[in-house]
Amino acid sequence: MTAIVETDRPARPTRAERVAELNSLARTTPGVLTVLTGALVLVSILVGVLTAVGVRGRSAALEDLAQRSGPLSVAAQDIYRALSDADVTATSAFLSSGAESAELRNRYLTDIAQAESAIAVAVAAREPAEMSVGDGPLDVLSTRLSVYTGIIERARANNLQGFPVGASDQQMASNLMRTELLPAAEELFAAESARLAADQDRADGFPVVEVVLGIIALAILIITQVYLRRTTRRVFNVGLLVATGAALVSVLWVLIAVLGVSHNVDQSRAGSERIGELTETRIAALTARANETLTLVARGSGGAFNDEFDEIFPGLESRLGEAGLPDAETAWAKWKQVHDELREADDGGDYGRAVDLAVGEDANGARTHFDAVDEDLGTALGESNTVFTDEISQASNAVTGTVIGVIVLAVLMAVGSATGIWQRLKEYR
Repeated sequence: MTAIVETDRPARPTRAERVAELNSLARTTPGVLTVLTGALVLVSILVGVLTAVGVRGRSAALEDLAQRSGPLSVAAQDIYRALSDADVTATSAFLSSGAESAELRNRYLTDIAQAESAIAVAVAAREPAEMSVGDGPLDVLSTRLSVYTGIIERARANNLQGFPVGASDQQMASNLMRTELLPAAEELFAAESARLAADQDRADGFPVVEVVLGIIALAILIITQVYLRRTTRRVFNVGLLVATGAALVSVLWVLIAVLGVSHNVDQSRAGSERIGELTETRIAALTARANETLTLVARGSGGAFNDEFDEIFPGLESRLGEAGLPDAETAWAKWKQVHDELREADDGGDYGRAVDLAVGEDANGARTHFDAVDEDLGTALGESNTVFTDEISQASNAVTGTVIGVIVLAVLMAVGSATGIWQRLKEYR
């Protein structure tokens, strides 16, 4: 029989021996190059992914500014202006004795239609959960506007028939407007303005993460090329040069694009601040006009309305001056002069002349001068809204293609790094 001699199998290396072997391998030139390859590929992936995510976040914020918060802020402005002007116009029409002014009637109906349209836009932009609360500003506007218009129609009908109760109805409608509808519209405008500012903040800011990652990638690429030059005595490595160029282009592209976005967003922020100031000035003018006419509707018991007018009206001059609206300032001065005349007539018992001065179609009447102030403010608001829209559009254009661009450059950086180092690794086989 043949004896079978068993040989001892070599013992498996211990964990410590494997770690020591890896450390020894890592100290060799091929080991160092392998580590650098892994680091460059990993950094390339991080640069591509995180830069793309950062740019996409800015792009999403710009989309919200252009399609949601910007238009909704304008809609909120329109709601307040249309409602306030509707109440002023309805009161003016009520004061017009005799045949109803077709111009004032059409203006009132147009204001109500504009308010309803703007409310519909704001409601459509909300999630169903946001509308289920039941006591938000949009809920108030949606449900109470029809109540207001109903009271106005009742006041109009009573007034046309000469029933004194019409004055009570008109004051009731104006009270509803001033205590419920306009505060709800103001709350909505404040909420949309806050949303607008938040979206501007999201789109703005220095790209710290993107730039830092790009600099790290460039640093590793430079270290790798210096190491290869010392160990292989070769000056250039095409793959690594391509990767370095891709990294540099990526950093500069993102930096230039984001700085452009920041500039445009800053300009839009200045525009939205001006819009807010102009809106507040227009609200003050509309409120003053409402108080002026309501004082006359109350016929001797409108002291509170007149006191509020006296509180608001003087400040309009400085507001209009700060807004840079000289034509509106001139109209304000003429309005003030006519207002003093109509108050003198009303206090002196000449109610008819006071009403004529307040709502008459005379070129020197209070209505004409108020309309001039409101029109100038409306024009300035339209111009500011256009500037805001243009700045956001330019910001969006600045990041167009950036996401795809940085991803392509990251892939090019990873492939160039791996290819360039692989050419040197093959020499060690």
